[in-house]
Amino acid sequence: MRFVWQLAAVVAVSFVGNQAVAAVQDDPWLSLAVGLLVSVLAVLVYGWVVRRTEHRPSTEVARTGAGSAIGRGALMGVAMFGAVIANIALLGHYEIDGLASVQGAVGLFGLMAVAAVAEELLFRGVLFRIVEEYAGTWIALTLTGTLFGLMHLLNPHADLWGAIAIAIEAGGMLGAAYAATRTLWVPIGLHFGWNFAAAGIFSTEVSGNDTPQGLLDTMTSGPKLITGGDFGPEGSVYAVLAGVLMTAAFLWLAHRRGNLVPRRGRADKAAAPTTLPR
Repeated sequence: MRFVWQLAAVVAVSFVGNQAVAAVQDDPWLSLAVGLLVSVLAVLVYGWVVRRTEHRPSTEVARTGAGSAIGRGALMGVAMFGAVIANIALLGHYEIDGLASVQGAVGLFGLMAVAAVAEELLFRGVLFRIVEEYAGTWIALTLTGTLFGLMHLLNPHADLWGAIAIAIEAGGMLGAAYAATRTLWVPIGLHFGWNFAAAGIFSTEVSGNDTPQGLLDTMTSGPKLITGGDFGPEGSVYAVLAGVLMTAAFLWLAHRRGNLVPRRGRADKAAAPTTLPR
């Protein structure tokens, strides 16, 4: 039942939060404020329902070290997306014509914060963590990464390749980031940094979502394999390669720290830890 309660709590607060952000999307400063407020509320709800249903401290969203972990993750996400854009630009398929909308970037900050927090609480906090207890890290990575990719098929300009790219580059990487650190703050920061760089800074499409324009006035054109087409640079081979490299790095770190969970037999399941120590 803990899975049902946790899933229901995260989905409910995410739905209400998304509706609230959508209601104020025409005001960038309200979008920022509401987005940050909803993000904090979602984490608090997640922590509360985990403590109630698992009778343990919700260490994966502990306050200690949260700021620095989010900051590290965000810097990695921005750097990764910046590297993807740099490679596309070097081939002449991405151009910057100047500044576009500072206010647009402000509003996107709140929007991307909500998206990153809600999706990480759901896919890594609930799904990955609980599946890993019973099936081990590798199956949890494969299953939740696949589900994460399939979810993006619901986006307006999504296609099968975009979903596959997201499953590989993001589903795998973010799950591996949690496995390596045993905190949700790093994947939340990484997810946010990537998305905000894509939309808020470089003004590109995010996962085929009809994303509003951000800070820069830009134009992307060229082969879908390089640019990602209507899905956005997340469908680029450069993004997939970056995600694979980061996934490998996080899995290496998880192995080094002894955080990879093997598949357990029936006798071991009852004693399986919900959250490994950092």
